[in-house]
Amino acid sequence: MEAGEKELLRSRIDTSLLNIKKFVEQDGGDLEVVEITDDYIVKIELKGACTGCSMNNMTFKAGVEETILKAIPEIKGVEAHNFELHK
Repeated sequence: MEAGEKELLRSRIDTSLLNIKKFVEQDGGDLEVVEITDDYIVKIELKGACTGCSMNNMTFKAGVEETILKAIPEIKGVEAHNFELHK
C-alpha cells in the first residue's frame, strides 16, 4: 500500500470514529489509530479510562470495529493494539 493511500484511509477512519471518540472521551478515555497494515488491518489503541474499563470489549467490538468496517469496506479487520479482547 502506498503512503498516499494509507493517509487517505487514515483520514476516512478518523472521520468514521468521530462520534465514538466523543463518547469515550466523556468517560475519560480516548482511542487512536496506531497502524494500518499493508493487508488492510487497522490497529487501534484504547487510552485513558478505556484501558481498564470492563466495557472496553463491547466498546471495541460493537463500536470501533463495527463502525470502521461499515464505513470503509476495503478494511479487512480491526485489532486491539494494547489489550486483549475477551470472546
